Amino acid sequence: MHIQMQCCGIVLMMVLLFFYTKQKRISLNTERAFLRAFCLNFFCIVLDVFSIIVIYQRDRLAKWFIDFVCKSYLVTLLGVALCGLLYVCVDIYVKKEDYQKAVRRYEIIALADVILIYILPIYYQFDEDETTFLVTYGPSNLAAFFVAIGFLIVNFHLMKKERNKINPRRREAVQLWMLIWISAALLQFFYNKLLVLGYACSIGMAVLYLKLENPETNLDRQSGMFNHGALVQYISQLYSKKKRFSVLAIIFERSFYKNMRPGQSEEVRMEIMEFLLGLPEVLVFKNTEDEILLVYKEAGKAEQKMQSLLQRFDTGWGRDKSFCVRPRWIYIPDSGIMNNVEDMLYLIRDIRQNGKEFSENPFLYVDKEKAEEMYRKKQTEQLIFNAMEKDRVEVYYQPIYSTRERCFTSAEALVRIKDEKGNIVPPGAFIDIAEQNGMILRLGEMVFEKVCRFVKENAVEQYGLHYIEINLSVVQCSYEQLAEDYINIMEKYNIPSKFINLEITESASMEAKRILLNNMRSLMDYGVRFSLDDFGTGQSNLNYIVDMPVDIVKFDRDMTNAYFENGKAKYVMDAAMHMVQGMNLEIVSEGIETREQYETMEELGISYIQGYYFSKPLSEQQFLQFISADLRQAGE
Repeated sequence: MHIQMQCCGIVLMMVLLFFYTKQKRISLNTERAFLRAFCLNFFCIVLDVFSIIVIYQRDRLAKWFIDFVCKSYLVTLLGVALCGLLYVCVDIYVKKEDYQKAVRRYEIIALADVILIYILPIYYQFDEDETTFLVTYGPSNLAAFFVAIGFLIVNFHLMKKERNKINPRRREAVQLWMLIWISAALLQFFYNKLLVLGYACSIGMAVLYLKLENPETNLDRQSGMFNHGALVQYISQLYSKKKRFSVLAIIFERSFYKNMRPGQSEEVRMEIMEFLLGLPEVLVFKNTEDEILLVYKEAGKAEQKMQSLLQRFDTGWGRDKSFCVRPRWIYIPDSGIMNNVEDMLYLIRDIRQNGKEFSENPFLYVDKEKAEEMYRKKQTEQLIFNAMEKDRVEVYYQPIYSTRERCFTSAEALVRIKDEKGNIVPPGAFIDIAEQNGMILRLGEMVFEKVCRFVKENAVEQYGLHYIEINLSVVQCSYEQLAEDYINIMEKYNIPSKFINLEITESASMEAKRILLNNMRSLMDYGVRFSLDDFGTGQSNLNYIVDMPVDIVKFDRDMTNAYFENGKAKYVMDAAMHMVQGMNLEIVSEGIETREQYETMEELGISYIQGYYFSKPLSEQQFLQFISADLRQAGE
């Protein structure tokens, strides 16, 4: 009997099973699909060997029994092909209902074919000396092989059609498995002295194990916790099954270990890891180097364990419990307030990066209100992204009046974006979010380029305009390539640098201030002028005026209003105005809305006036029409 190949396959499968069962695992759908395929492949090889034995012992056994064993082997071959198809469907059909519907459809086809396999006849053929034999043939074989090949064809079709839904590594591994299986099946079908199909099945399982289903790929080797990839798969699965669960994120800052020696810090880290891994009824995931997520399978479970967990971190770590490590906590009691794992991780990341409340409170409770706020922010991010991608970013211009020249000599460029319905979205609804996620860099560059194009195409000097003011956010000021990028844009449109005035605000850190000063020097050498924006809001102060090489200071709308509404503020503004003028800097007063305010600012010697008294921000065409009308009126 030629069963050496099949026996080798059985040994290989047993070795794989040994290592698989020894590894730490989480209960993923793909794991169950793999185990199902593994078991069927194993039984397929075993029945292959058994069918050879019963055929060899045909004189001692009843024909119906031999037929039953051989047909059962064919059924397992069909099952292997079906398992390969269902293994891919786990990724394609994320929703439980869709997956079950697909499974039922394919199982009905398989069941019908199983009935055919057992009903149709099967035959055997031997060599003349009967020391070797040809494996079974006949209608039963054809029914099994053709439907199995059909499942494989459907599998390849789905992997091509739904490639974006399938894990690329899974798609590659399954394709390799299927190619090995098809090649062996066709080879054995046409050259049935070569009994290689069973061994090919075991090789296919080895491919899946090594590339995808080795449990070690879901583990962080340093800590022994499940890694980020396992976290995404597991939580996605819980959401697909509509299960509610709780998540506790633990954030460890590096500063926690700064007073420890290297050996001590590592010892404390390992002690914390072992403690967390030993917690009952929870799965522990290492999401990033400084962030661990505890996932409780039932919503509310975390609250029952929370107090003892917090108390443990208050008792200290190390051999003598002398090292205190007090992490920050983000608690999501009910996963139902979010729709998927991406939103959950986005919320945790956003709280860490931009949550003022989180920086002040070590324990943050995430409720439905915070989740809704997160979704509004995500919608705004998508709105900004779509506006930039589809060129729905527009620049509006608010005229600035010169009290000396008695005309409009400049304007402030203000960004606006349009939503899908064409409605204008005010900057207050998106600027802060654009700054937080870094989109402000690209958005600001688009605005700058549109202003340069506007200056070039409309020859603004013919309208009496000396320059256009363009805002720079703190994020833009901290961008080291700002000067280089803006100079390249000005050269692209070949516009004189005198037409550009950049408005800056106070930087948040010394490093940001250093970068800003370097950018300012480069741009000033090129001929660009600068203004200090938002004076009076707390964002800009007199020390900043002294440090920054600006030509203009802009008094904020709130400061202007306070001058007329608050007696003390009037003295403050008077003093500030005289100091700024004493530095030979010009002043722009923003937010002027009435004639009384205008006349008062003019009497005080304010150089420029900006506000609704003259005009609200206007689109390009409206602005040109406004300036043209003002020039005609002045000429008359």
